[in-house]
Amino acid sequence: MKTPDDVVEMLRLRACGWGLKRIGHQLGCSHHTVKDYVAAGGVKPFKSPERPKRHDGLEGWLRERFIRHRGNADVVRQDLLAEKGVEVSRRTLQRAVQPYRKALKAEALATTRFETPPGRQTADRLRGASDRDR
Repeated sequence: MKTPDDVVEMLRLRACGWGLKRIGHQLGCSHHTVKDYVAAGGVKPFKSPERPKRHDGLEGWLRERFIRHRGNADVVRQDLLAEKGVEVSRRTLQRAVQPYRKALKAEALATTRFETPPGRQTADRLRGASDRDR
């Protein structure tokens, strides 16, 4: 991938009438690269290819199992093979459940623990949270 300055230079030289091979030689790249950038009219964003995955359509099932097994992706992978007959590598499943792992971690951090003196917890629970905050 060329820098935006290189692409601007390609377009400028092309507008001056230079050929693709000459521009490529001048900038130290292939004329095919120059042709692609000139056809795109500038910098083109990288787009990763969309490929079907073995676990497509199982996102809800994966999320439910991942939460049930408290973040253990290897156990989820074993369940996936046993129940759905889908065999994937450990790393593939780790990538698939990564957003759920972040949510599970955020949920664990969001839980606040508070300590009460002995004999006060039952009384605090009976009075309610508004009285306890005083």
